[in-house]
Amino acid sequence: MAGSRERVRVAGRELTLTNLDKIIYPETGTTKADVLAYYAAVAHVLVPAAANRPATRKRWVNGVGTADKPGEVFFQKELEDSAPGWLPRAAITHKDRTIHYPLVNDAATLTWFGQINSLEVHVPQWRVDSHGNQLNPDRLVLDLDPGDGAGLQECREVALLARAILQDVGLDPVPVTSGSKGIHLYAALDGSQTSEQISAFARELARALEADHPDLAVSDMKKSLRKGKVLVDWSQNNAAKTTIVPYSLRGRPTPLVAAPRTWREIDSPNLKHLDYQEVLRRVRDGKDPFAAVVSAAGGGAPSAADDHEEANDADPRLGKYRSMRDPRATPEPFAGLPAGGNSFVIQEHHASRLHWDLRLEHEGVLASWALPKGVPESGGKNHLAVQTEDHPMDYLTFHGTIPKGEYGAGVMTIWDTGTYELHKWINGREVIVTLTGAEDGGLGGTKKIALIHTGRGRGKDAEGQWLIHLMDQEQPGGRRRPAAPAGQVQSASAAPADEPAGEPDEEPDDPEEDDGGAAPEQEATPQVPAEPATGTVADPLEYQPMMATSGTTVDLQGSSWQYELKWDGVRAILVADRERVRIFSRNGNDVSRTYPEFTDRGCWPEQPFVADGEIIAVGPGGRPDFGLLQGRMKLTRAADVAKARTTIPVQLMLFDLLFDDGKDLRRLSLSKRRQRLEEFFEPSDCPVDLSMVLAESVELLMASAQELGLEGIMAKRTDSRYVSGQRTRTWIKLKTEQTQEVVVGGWRPGKGGRQETVGSLLVGIPDGDKLQYVGRVGSGFSTRELTELRQTVERLGRKSSPFHEVPRPDSADAHWVAPELVGEVTYSEWTGPGRLRHPRWRGWRVDKDPADVVREG
Repeated sequence: MAGSRERVRVAGRELTLTNLDKIIYPETGTTKADVLAYYAAVAHVLVPAAANRPATRKRWVNGVGTADKPGEVFFQKELEDSAPGWLPRAAITHKDRTIHYPLVNDAATLTWFGQINSLEVHVPQWRVDSHGNQLNPDRLVLDLDPGDGAGLQECREVALLARAILQDVGLDPVPVTSGSKGIHLYAALDGSQTSEQISAFARELARALEADHPDLAVSDMKKSLRKGKVLVDWSQNNAAKTTIVPYSLRGRPTPLVAAPRTWREIDSPNLKHLDYQEVLRRVRDGKDPFAAVVSAAGGGAPSAADDHEEANDADPRLGKYRSMRDPRATPEPFAGLPAGGNSFVIQEHHASRLHWDLRLEHEGVLASWALPKGVPESGGKNHLAVQTEDHPMDYLTFHGTIPKGEYGAGVMTIWDTGTYELHKWINGREVIVTLTGAEDGGLGGTKKIALIHTGRGRGKDAEGQWLIHLMDQEQPGGRRRPAAPAGQVQSASAAPADEPAGEPDEEPDDPEEDDGGAAPEQEATPQVPAEPATGTVADPLEYQPMMATSGTTVDLQGSSWQYELKWDGVRAILVADRERVRIFSRNGNDVSRTYPEFTDRGCWPEQPFVADGEIIAVGPGGRPDFGLLQGRMKLTRAADVAKARTTIPVQLMLFDLLFDDGKDLRRLSLSKRRQRLEEFFEPSDCPVDLSMVLAESVELLMASAQELGLEGIMAKRTDSRYVSGQRTRTWIKLKTEQTQEVVVGGWRPGKGGRQETVGSLLVGIPDGDKLQYVGRVGSGFSTRELTELRQTVERLGRKSSPFHEVPRPDSADAHWVAPELVGEVTYSEWTGPGRLRHPRWRGWRVDKDPADVVREG
């Protein structure tokens, strides 16, 4: 690793390593290259000690510094958005939020940690299974921490005393010199007791040591009681606590290691902490004292000499599988050594109902899903997948008849088998893989699939309901679908086109905690225009778009509804005669020059028509990206548009047909208009697609949309007529995040790095001849938007406020503008006084007029 930048392959993953000559430990001159080399050398002993445990990291981005001047350190639980998709992770739900933790399950993950200077790795004493469920702890830990006046020698005395007590109850502890001050003692558990039970036992052990040796040990954490003594910290057995994983580096002035030791070493009066070079030599010599804990707890790969069934009996992940089957009554396998590979099998199972079983090798077991309708044949239709119990590895080759009366009775054959490439795996949440089957297998080659949990069936004893989606399907003319509708899975890891620049000016917390109430919106009486005479060309002014009302699934009771993805773009009404196609925005502006992709007459049927749809830009992750679309919305010059067509390609998603060959279709029901639209649409090389009608239940679709970070679902009554220019409750917007259109009425100067531009915008909603103030927004702006923002608001400057009233703290240094600009924000909730809590900018809505803005919540 001599260079400053190097491309390496670790455990089958390509990684770019940078700044390899950077000094991480100044006192010893230890470089980033040294750190990476260390973790590569110890990965085979560290990974088993950390595998399937949610990892918390300590990062020293600029090195650990010195004893006199320590470097800045960051504690990190949430996995970065920039983390590679293949990196194993688990979503753990806490009281107030869900955190996606990395899992240190392979050497590539360790290398990635080293690349971003995550030196210390801390894990709990419990693991997660492939369903994302927290298992009981499989090891106990005691942290022997010396107080002032005590040191490592006192810790070794307490360690020897604690060992005797643990051995008396049948536990054989392994010591680890922590690399910081004291000693950690680990003992393997059988996983039959909860964290609360193990914590209670550890607390009593600590108290017993304190009672028998009051001059040496203490169980109370008060510093005043710890002078000259060793704290027996039992609290790290709490499910919420973590301990540094054995073999992890420490962020000390010198590169010390949490090093597993032998009891002979602990018994030595010359005991000291070990640095990374000493640990490297031990590992290279084959010394791994911690292997006793890993193998006893069932966390490591058993040796080839181990009996298969005994090896798997030690793995709690196969407990449910074994409990459901009698090995004397079924030919199904009960063994299977973890191979550390990436195999899969799909079995056709003629049980009480025909279904297919998909099994993916994952961390030594086969994670399994039952597919009632098999693997989808196209990306336009998702199938249900039900996650079942983990299976042993020998199931990869199983085929035969399960006897009548046994669980899963029926004939099972292998439909396809092969290997897979992993793109993303979040236990219990999301899996994306590319399957490469056998030449004569049922898949017919290579298929990229995604499995997404719907939010139903979670829990240790519940089977989880998922959706399986076939990804990256080619469309006629060689085009790909721009993004999967909710329930049609795409990776949810797309990054915005521009990262926010700078920090917002200070946003104080709102003192009010009550939710703001709003009167229900009154629906206008539908006014359907009379049909024009047959053979005439439609008048564009007459075909204003119909608008939807925000709602929830409760609003869908008692009617028949059609569901589509809520496309995150701008509305487009296409009006065509036999010569040309024009495009009109929601506020009636002709935007044909902005989107010439859709004005080519050859892309469309030859007869006059009016169609309704949404123009979207597709982000790097395959999802609609409203921020990216901002780069196209304001362009009108032909040269600018031509350049943007290559950098920001757009798609048109059609969802309604209003006029066709002289006939106004708006009086027809939605179901009949949809039939006409499908007959009208002809796939071509033009970037136009039909917005698909989704067949799953609305609950499943909303859960999938939430998982994927999509905007939401459109629910439309199948008997609804098209009401131009009006907002009705026969179309309901079901959104995964709360958004609100707002009118800009003022701005405040920025501070720090944003001193030359805008700190925040003051926004409102039209209320009579003024705006009702709803708050200020200072975050979410891209660099490009910030560059233009100051000029834009200064151009619209005015002396008086356009708001009814603005609180004094917000108006103190405000500049007012004419209320002509419409934008869109996300927010967490409405407060009692009618303010948006935590608003964040999404982008401008140049397709909308201020009069169109209404309160959505």
